[in-house]
Parts: sequence; structure tokens; C-alpha cells
Amino acid sequence: MNEFRSRIRDQQIQYNRRHIMDSETIGYMTAIELVKLIRTRKISPVEYMRALLDRIEALEPKLNVFAHLAADKALDDAKRAEADLMSGKRNLGRLHGVPVTIKDLQITKDMPTQQGSKIYAGHQPSEDAPLVTRLREQGAIVLGKTTVSEIGWTGVSRSPLTGITSNPWKLGYNAGASSAGAGTAAAAGLGPLHQGSDGGGSIRLPAHCCGIFGHKPSFGRVPNYPVSAGDMTSHVGPMSRTVADSALMLEVMAGPHFLDYSSLEAGPANYLARLEEGVRGKRIAYSPDLGFARVDPEVAELVKASAGRFEELGAKVHEVSTAWADEGPEIFRFFWSASCSGLAGLLSEWESEMDPGLVACIKQAEDVPVSRFEAMRRRKMDYVANIHRWFQDWDLLLTPAAAVAAFPVEPLVPGQIPVDPWEEFNWIDFSYPFNMSWNPAASVPCGFTSAGLPVGLQIVGQRFDDLGVLQAAAAFEQIQPWAHKRPPL
Repeated sequence: MNEFRSRIRDQQIQYNRRHIMDSETIGYMTAIELVKLIRTRKISPVEYMRALLDRIEALEPKLNVFAHLAADKALDDAKRAEADLMSGKRNLGRLHGVPVTIKDLQITKDMPTQQGSKIYAGHQPSEDAPLVTRLREQGAIVLGKTTVSEIGWTGVSRSPLTGITSNPWKLGYNAGASSAGAGTAAAAGLGPLHQGSDGGGSIRLPAHCCGIFGHKPSFGRVPNYPVSAGDMTSHVGPMSRTVADSALMLEVMAGPHFLDYSSLEAGPANYLARLEEGVRGKRIAYSPDLGFARVDPEVAELVKASAGRFEELGAKVHEVSTAWADEGPEIFRFFWSASCSGLAGLLSEWESEMDPGLVACIKQAEDVPVSRFEAMRRRKMDYVANIHRWFQDWDLLLTPAAAVAAFPVEPLVPGQIPVDPWEEFNWIDFSYPFNMSWNPAASVPCGFTSAGLPVGLQIVGQRFDDLGVLQAAAAFEQIQPWAHKRPPL
């Protein structure tokens, strides 16, 4: 027995020293790479976690990624992961020893869920959201909770509770919200896998602003609990630097769950194994503006050039009109305010502590009669049906992910776009239609502006065709790779 223990101890020492890397190399390692290195004992989960936490400690003051960082627990979990591996334990999870972050809108039983709001400061749920449970069951180590705009209401990366989360490509610029911390963490090399959610673009906008990949799955693909009392537009999905990492994370999170009555009955497809099937023969539509959106010329040029590259991949690309699109802004603005109106009871106590834009959004829905709400509901249903009719002729749609690149974080919108006290939607006109219609959509990096800011290409698929969107994104990643590009931190 003593000889056995001595041999295990010697193996442990060799294991810990075998693969020492600098924190940048560690931080930018993909989940696919990390899984392989851990399983083959070429990297120690403990040494990896220590290096990653060192990197987070160095960069967090600049970036403000975490609403809550569980450093001690993450290190303890890494020690358990290493012990399981060294003891020869079988049936290790697909993400054994791999760090993930959770957006601070998802409930966690061992970390506060504060939703970027002073209203919920210190709130501690008693259970994990289903997606958190699934990640942990597959061996993932939760680093902490990433920052959000207040209750996820807006597309800019600041909140009354956590302040400004900076874009790593230009500090003080918008990282895109509400999954701001997740987008910044991925771009800055603070681990490989980050969970986001998207009620009007909040996976795709941070991906666009931060130069990473973000996938908004079909509605219900990943169970979302507690189920929102809003307008059923919020989708939960992965954010990462590579398509393959997101495909892996989506496979782990997806599938029906009894606590979310809107979750899809079907389990996830084998996304990761089928990524390389490509887009040859696919019918791809390209719209530079959805027929009404104003787009920055630099953004428009990069997206148009990227859309053309799908011809090189064997697809047929056609610039198209989208006659259904022009009704979208009015419909989405109405329901966004209506969804926020559920917070009206908080104003008497908390208004002075809340984001002024959120307060204005809540008040916008005051005194809306039920008849008006029902009339708008019918318009929305017709609008969504028209989107799906249109998609019968197309496998995929390409558009800009957003109208402009990142801008200073203080205003709700870039200065050239006039707005009312809460209006922010003119720069995100490409994202919210597909929240209402429940189509899968992703943002992939497609270039940089002359100021060095990333731009995203949006890929939208037919409803339920998450695999097709991921395959298109992977094909584009092969022909125009981006993961090697890192912000100057």
C-alpha cells in the first residue's frame, strides 16, 4: 500500500510540472484543447486554474467582467477534478476540469444572482438553473457570475450595481450587453466557455462588439428556468472564441427539462461531430439592411465582403429583399416596454437607484389598454409567420450583427442616432426579429474597422436548424479565421 501511495505521489508531482504555461496561453486555450490535455494528463487542472485565476486577477481591474468571482471554490473544484483523474475514476464528464462562467441572470445555489441591480444585491437563490446543473454534471468548474446590464434590459455594458464593463479592444467602449461580462471574458482570454442569454441580441451584440463567436439557439433549445414572465423572447446559449467550443457547450446545455414548459422535446444534435459538413449547395440570402436599417459604411463593407465568401464555400448567395422586416421595430419596441412594465411595482422604492433608461422604459407601458396589447399580439404573430414563410425559400440569411461597431459605453446608442429617453433599438435592428421568431442566429467575427474595433456577421437559420447555423459558422471560420486575433491588453 505504501509503495502504491508513493507511486501515485510521484505521478502527481510529474503531472503538475509537466506542462507549465504562461497565463495568456492558458487563458486563450480552447475547451476542445483543454479537454484533451487534461484527459491525457499533459496539463494539471490545478495548475491550469491557478494560472487562469492569476490572469483574471491581473485583468479584472481593467475590464470588470465578474459580478461574483468564486476563486477559492474554483480552485477547490480543480483539486477534486485532478484527484478524480489521478485515481483513475471512469466516466468523467465531457467538460471535466474545464472552467465556465455563468451570466448573472441565471440562478446559482452557491453564488449570488443579482441581475446587475441594487434591488437584488446579495440575493442568494436556493437552486441552480438547469443549464448550470448540466454543466456541472459534465465536470465543468464554474468560475463565477459575469456582469449584466440591469435586469438585462439594455444593449450597453453598464449597470447601477457593477458599473462599466469595458470592451477589451478599447477600454471604456461598449462590450455589448446584457451578456457583457461573458463577451469580454471570452475576448480577453479568461477561460474558454461562457454562458449568455439573448432577449433582443444580448449574445450576438457582445460577440459583435468583442470579436468572438456567439450562438443564440432556437427558442427552447436550452431550458431557461425560472421561466420569464416576459414576452418569451429570451434564448440561452454559448459564447466562446471558436465555433467548436460553442458546439460542445450547446450539446451539454441543450435538451428538454420539466421546469421549462417551452423547452424543445428533441435533444441536441451531434453538433460537434457534424461541424465540418459545410454549406455546399445551400441557398443563402444576404440582406445588407433588412430594407430599413441604417448601417455604418465600414460595417456594411465588411459584411458584404464576408457574405460573398460563402460562394467560395459552394453555396449560392443572393442579395434579397425582406418585405416582412419593416414592421419589426414598432412591434418589438411595444413588447419590450410591456415586458419591463412588470417591474413597475419597484419604482416607488427603487427608482432613484435604477438605470434611468430602464425607468423610462417601464413607464412607457403605463396605461396601455388590454385591447391595444391584444391587437399588437396579433400583429406580432402575423409578423413571425411572414418570417417563417420567407425562410421556406432560404436555408440561411446573412446580415450585419449590428449597425455600428462598439461605441463609448455611457450613452444608450452611438451619438449619430437620435433617440427618446429609453430608445436604443436603432443600432440593433438586425437582432431582435429573430428573438420574436425564435430562429437560431449567430454572430461570427468578420473583420475590423479602421479604428481596430471588431465587426460581426450574423448568420440566421430556419427554426430548429441550429446545426445548419453552426456548420455555416464553422465553414466561415475555416476560410476566414479569427480566434488567433487578441485585443491589446
